[in-house]
Parts: sequence; C-alpha cells; structure tokens
Amino acid sequence: MSKLKITYTKSVIGYAKDQKETVLSLGLRKLNHSVIKPDNPAIRGMIFKVKHLVSVEEIPDEVTE
Repeated sequence: MSKLKITYTKSVIGYAKDQKETVLSLGLRKLNHSVIKPDNPAIRGMIFKVKHLVSVEEIPDEVTE
C-alpha cells in the first residue's frame, strides 16, 4: 500500500471549526509541518475536506527484490 505525505500549507484561521479539527486529526500542528499517512479512503476523505489548506504527495511503495 502506498503512503501519502501531507504538508500543512495554509492557516486554518477564519475557516470552519470542523476543518480545524480535521487538520488536527491528520496530525498537523504548525504551518509547513508534514506527516506521512497510509493511503486509504478515510485519509483521502479527510484530505478532500481540507484540500485548500494542505498539499499532498504520493510516496510509492519501496520495491523489494
């Protein structure tokens, strides 16, 4: 399963309380803070809700031979 690198890029000041709580539940604390989360529907839904506040990169699985 691939992973997602989520970076907090824009402040939640002035946005709805549920969006602030979503950013916190993703584990993002300060601006430009990044976390790595598994790529699953729950995380994708949280990202969709705050897509204007975060940036997302997909990290492919490491190939083991």
